[in-house]
This record gives sequence, C-alpha cells and structure tokens, in this order.
Amino acid sequence: MDNEQKIQVMTDIMAKFTSYMGKRLPDDIMNKLRELRQQEDTYLAKVVYDSMFENQELADKLDRPCCQDTGVIQYHIKAGAEFPLLANIQDILRNAVLEATRIAPLRHNAVEIFKEKNTGNNTGERVPIIDWDIVPDSKSIEIEVYMAGGGCSLPGQGKTLMPSVGYEGIVEYVFDVMTSMGLNACPPLLVGIGIAGSIEVAARLSKKALFRPIGSRHNDPRGAEMELLIEKGLNEVGLGPQGLSGKNSVTAVHIESAARHPSTISVAINVGCWAHRRGTIRINEDMSYEIISHKGVTL
Repeated sequence: MDNEQKIQVMTDIMAKFTSYMGKRLPDDIMNKLRELRQQEDTYLAKVVYDSMFENQELADKLDRPCCQDTGVIQYHIKAGAEFPLLANIQDILRNAVLEATRIAPLRHNAVEIFKEKNTGNNTGERVPIIDWDIVPDSKSIEIEVYMAGGGCSLPGQGKTLMPSVGYEGIVEYVFDVMTSMGLNACPPLLVGIGIAGSIEVAARLSKKALFRPIGSRHNDPRGAEMELLIEKGLNEVGLGPQGLSGKNSVTAVHIESAARHPSTISVAINVGCWAHRRGTIRINEDMSYEIISHKGVTL
C-alpha cells in the first residue's frame, strides 16, 4: 500500500470512527452510569437515568447521534515519531470531519469568529481542533476523538491564583465554578482539572484529564487523594442526573498537573456531560486499527 492509498484508508477510518463515537458512548462511561443508577433511591433520579439508557438504545437502533449537540470536533493525538503519515494528519482529519458530518449526520457547529457565520460543514479556522504529543520509537498513532458540546463547554474556566492560597484555594475555585455552572452541562459530569504555573498549560491539562479512563487516578498519591476528596464533595452537593437532584453529581474527577513557577499557581476546569462522547483509536503503520474505548467494535 503506497502513501496515497494509506491516506485514503486512514481518512475513511477516521470519518467512520468520528461518526460512530457520536452515537455510542465509551464502555467506561456506560458502566459508570449503570453504577450510579443503582445507587439512586428516588423515583425521579432513576427515571432520568433510565431515559439516558433508552436514549442510547435508540441512538444505536436508529444509527443517529445520541445528542442533538454533536459539538465541535477535537482530536487529541499521541503520534508515533515513525508513523508514516505525520505530514498528512491535519488534512486527513479535516476531510474525516467533512465526511463524518455527511454520513452521521452531525449538526453544523463551527461558527467563524468575527464573521459570525456557520461554515456548514464542521470545519473552519483551526477546526477541527488538533492537539499533539509525539511518542518516540513508535510507528503507530493513537487518536482521542472528542465532541465538545456547548453545554459541557460552559463550565470551562480557569484562573491564576496567588500561591499563598494553596490547594485549598484550588478546591474553593473548583466548587465555585461547579456549583454555579455545572447545571448547564447535563450532570453527572466528568470533571477535568488542570493545575500548573500558567493558565494555558492548566487549560490544556484540564482537557487532557477528560480522556483518562473512569477509575484511573493521578500518579501522585496526594493528587489521587485530592481527586477523591473533590469527587466526594461534589457528589454531596447533590446535583444528581440532569441537575434534578440525586446522590451523585459527577462520574469522576481527574486531575492532571505540571510543575509550576514558585510565584503562581493556575487552575483550569473542563467537564464532560453525562453523554461524554469520547473515543480512542490506535492506527498502525499498515493501517490496521484497534478501537480502545469501545471494545469489540469494528468499523
């Protein structure tokens, strides 16, 4: 298979996968929603969860997106330094979005800044969003696909704090944001928190935190403890499914961190709604692939 053939095959794979993961939630999210449903003891909370599961069944049966807001498409990439199509990835993913928009179909959500005009095809200035990490000594590429909806983007905020506020200040900020904006994002929410020395680093980390599997923990024991404490506290707020009250407000809290400047500590928050449309696929140099987020699925 020459490079031109590989480009076409990879474009087709990514178009089909982008379309697919807008219709079916990843395994870890579905398992967590089932777990949370079992913990509820009120009729209203159970009915809301049941409607979520019915929604998923209908999306599968009718082969349609599971939410009317199919978001702005984002690709977060771990690219092997020896993967053969690195120079072509941006064009491949743009064309994959154009095709996925047609075949899914996906709602048109790319509005050009200043022009205030919807492009009508989910591409535009720097859209789809592409974020890169390079992996040495690898010939494969792992791509996280994320549909960033308007509701789950509303709580996305960040702030640089004086270091004297300590980690208590970070927790206070998280609770301020989540209790004021969390209802807009369709709970229960996956909460991604980035902690760093500058706001742009914290913001990027908070988004990357959303791609960790449910049940994973920060690699520092104190970071893992902080995740659990914030998760416990947010659940005690009692937002419940769709903000209609219940035992749980979040599916998980994930923190990603980077070393900071001594004079600053920055925190940023991104969330995923209950329908957290995230998918992970690994493509090898021969264009064989494995879907990691949805086990047993082929395109």
